[in-house]
Amino acid sequence: MIFRQGYGQVKFRLRTGGRPVAACGGGRADFYGLSLMAHESPNHENQLIRRVHRELIDDYDEELEMEREDWERVDPHQPARPVEEDASHAARNHYFRELFRLQGELVKMHDWIVSSGHRLVIVFEGRDAAGKGGAIKRITQRLNPRVARVAALPAPSSREKTQWYFQRYIAHLPAAGEMVLFDRSWYNRAGVERVMGFCTDAEYEEFFRSVPEFEKMLVRSGIQVIKYWFSIPDEEQEFRFRCRINDPLKQWKLSPMDLESRKRWELYTKAKEVMFDRTHIPEAPWWVVQGADKKKGRLNCIHHLLSQVRYAEVGHLPIELPPRVHHPDYRREPVRPEMIVPEIY
Repeated sequence: MIFRQGYGQVKFRLRTGGRPVAACGGGRADFYGLSLMAHESPNHENQLIRRVHRELIDDYDEELEMEREDWERVDPHQPARPVEEDASHAARNHYFRELFRLQGELVKMHDWIVSSGHRLVIVFEGRDAAGKGGAIKRITQRLNPRVARVAALPAPSSREKTQWYFQRYIAHLPAAGEMVLFDRSWYNRAGVERVMGFCTDAEYEEFFRSVPEFEKMLVRSGIQVIKYWFSIPDEEQEFRFRCRINDPLKQWKLSPMDLESRKRWELYTKAKEVMFDRTHIPEAPWWVVQGADKKKGRLNCIHHLLSQVRYAEVGHLPIELPPRVHHPDYRREPVRPEMIVPEIY
């Protein structure tokens, strides 16, 4: 069996000649950057293979833990379970296979952004509970957070309310070799602020006069702007809201604004249509992600994002781990028992 791990194709073979061995070459067994001299014992080799296997599985368990967010708790007295449509073995295998492949491509894109000095802004807007957060997590999951930053701004402070509307967002724009994902953005004015009455008619109209020019300025300065709208049907949003109400691990996701948005569904629809009509410009067009199926929505969003950036794979020199320096007078002091975290697990 060959076990592959995303970008870089980390792999090792099992069952060669009746016993587990690593893929060998030049007298060594190499995987995950570890090496075994061929003369070492089979038992030692087996132990190393098991350690590498545990390390790879731990990497994938992170995604399995995040998948827990897709489970729906309809009854507060029953355990959460994956929704039936996503729970089949074949469907989950396909999802993970494609997710890891696309995340490998995201790493390549990430390397190219750093190497080329490209600047990228990705705007995520859409209905509440449409899957924006899940997509953002999967995009950034295996990227350097210093390069791929998420900007999720809270409600403006009293001071920020007196500033130029776009001012607080400008501080989060990328420098060379960075990408910024806005989990909601300046388009709050076109959506929640308009529907909830948080801005005046004059401020609303001024926003639509300014935002196309603002985004054109960003593009002219060399910043690529990609805008996504996550869409879900009315009944699917209601279902997800009810699941959040019944799941203690998800209740924090429900804000008073989310609950209010249910009553004003049609007003939000109208606000979205006006926003598309007045801000869908060639320099920064809108792209709509169908989010009724969360897993498919994530994969489609990542696949489309990769198609929008003209990246190329960046070559890297082989990394050599230097040997540790040993000094004869080195002595490690024991840690005081009261400082150790109890090993409950």
